[in-house]
Amino acid sequence: MKNKYLTIGLLFAVLLGCQEQASNEQNKHEQAVTTEAAEPVVALETPTTVSPLAANFAQSASTLFHARPHYATVLGIDESMAGGAYNDRLDDYSPAAEAKLRKQLRSINKHLANIEVTDSVDLDNQKVMMNLNRYFAGHEDFSIGYIDLWMGLSPFVVNQINGPLIDVPNNIATNQKFNDLKGAEDYLKRLAGFDAFLQGVMAKLSADVEQGWIAPKVIIQKTIAGLEAFIEPAVTAHPLYTAFAQQVEQLVELDQDSKNRLNKQAADYLENGVYAGYRLFIAAHQQLLDQATTESGIWAQPNGDVYYAEAVSMLGDTDLTPAEIHQLGLDEVDRISQEMDAILVANGHKEGTVGERMLAINDDPQFLYEDSVAGRAAVLADLNGYINEINERMAEQFATRPIYTVEVRAFPKSREASAPGGQYTSPSLDGSQPGIYWINLRDIKGVPKFDLKTLTYHEANPGHHWQIALNLAQDSLPMVRRIAPYNAYIEGWALYSELVAKEMGMYDNDPYSDLGRLKAELFRAVRLVVDTGLHHKKWSREEAIKYMAETTGTVDSDVVAEIERYMVWPGQALGYKLGMIKILELRTMAHEALGENFDIKAFHDLVLLGGAVPMAVLADKVNAWVAAQQIN
Repeated sequence: MKNKYLTIGLLFAVLLGCQEQASNEQNKHEQAVTTEAAEPVVALETPTTVSPLAANFAQSASTLFHARPHYATVLGIDESMAGGAYNDRLDDYSPAAEAKLRKQLRSINKHLANIEVTDSVDLDNQKVMMNLNRYFAGHEDFSIGYIDLWMGLSPFVVNQINGPLIDVPNNIATNQKFNDLKGAEDYLKRLAGFDAFLQGVMAKLSADVEQGWIAPKVIIQKTIAGLEAFIEPAVTAHPLYTAFAQQVEQLVELDQDSKNRLNKQAADYLENGVYAGYRLFIAAHQQLLDQATTESGIWAQPNGDVYYAEAVSMLGDTDLTPAEIHQLGLDEVDRISQEMDAILVANGHKEGTVGERMLAINDDPQFLYEDSVAGRAAVLADLNGYINEINERMAEQFATRPIYTVEVRAFPKSREASAPGGQYTSPSLDGSQPGIYWINLRDIKGVPKFDLKTLTYHEANPGHHWQIALNLAQDSLPMVRRIAPYNAYIEGWALYSELVAKEMGMYDNDPYSDLGRLKAELFRAVRLVVDTGLHHKKWSREEAIKYMAETTGTVDSDVVAEIERYMVWPGQALGYKLGMIKILELRTMAHEALGENFDIKAFHDLVLLGGAVPMAVLADKVNAWVAAQQIN
């Protein structure tokens, strides 16, 4: 059996040897950038009234951020909260480090479970924090994959859409800001540390392959293409270099010779460490192609059915079975399609299926931007306009406004091929970095004008940015709760926000954008069908693509990227519709119970200001709120 995996083991050995070939300058930093650092220092998060749980909550934060220093940089948290300095370190994804992280989180939970508390705030924090620790620790039966601070256990440590090889360098280039020589040196230490970082990832990949966990063949092909795109630019044109050089140029304390020296070091580290390491990953994946399955679902992996059941429970946050979710999706597809048909007919589109008519509209020049630099700039301008427009109306439905700003950016070219149509990333704690609403401009037909209002309400306000920025600002919550990534809550809120925008009148006199809203909701209903289709009913990739394309009328480039995303993120696509349905159920229940005393602003504050929580906890909160309102 082990002979089957000999080639990737040899590549792993080659990568281990890379460090010996590094320049003398890199060796100077070896001690500073090792991914195995001291145990995290625990600092209490609440300096006033200290909860009996505070030390455990702080330990959760320091454990996570010590293991994921790149994400500490994204948030810009205090070093004491991250177990020490982090801007000069990279993550360790080796099998030993991953096992240690998961064991630590489970140990914290054992201690938390044995602490008796009576205060209602402590009880709430205890319940949610234990659930979060479990979310991040992953299933005990699966040592494969890696812990993602957004999705919990992610099954493939290297893939085409996320993972250390994508997220870590992207977050460094986007978020690692500095304004002095020490900051520049920290950045260089991270670049020099890529050898050790890549060794850890390769070791994890090798360990997972030994267990028979190998991504589907088509995913490996797309992964290779993504890795090749990552190192396609000249070193001095790479985002990791340009982000560094632009900041170095602003350091008034340095003369030009010093700046040139720093830039040359960065270029050397990229060429000899980063680029060389990624070439080895490309070679490793080329060798894995012959061993990879042609099946598309997670069921084809060892014990994959159990893995999917866990993913449905954690990421879908539901007790429904995959079969029940599949039928719910089919029912929602029928309902939404009927609403779309009514708008289509009213606007003269009467022939063909809903999907066929949507594809025809998508080709209509009046809804397309120019396929040029100017056309893509016009997309960004319109997105900013939609944000400004709804910001002026938010007080109608929301009492509390986040303190953080949001900025629209296009995905860099190196990410376009595999990135989703839109995506949101969090601001830093101190607000020095805004929330970012990313838009994919790879295919101008993939961003028709009638889709963009809805995408903006989902990714920015009142969707992801509004919710995540409010969550991040709740400094009375334990730090891990301030970044809680509960999939059904977060994605359910963002989809619910699209409906809220409709209720606010943002689609009035704009039937095509309202059609875009319904198309987006249909897209999420289809996800219930195709995710369970792939991973439970054993659909092929091609069957899933055909169903989504024909049902939604979405352009091929988007459909293919979506289906391949579901293949490596089992269960994640379920959270959108399941979460939205639950939030709507709770709102309807509260409205019916309170009648004219129902306050939509108070309801939205209730849902948002307690931070992201499991849906069962949210239901308890809403029920308690309704009961209290009825007494008053």
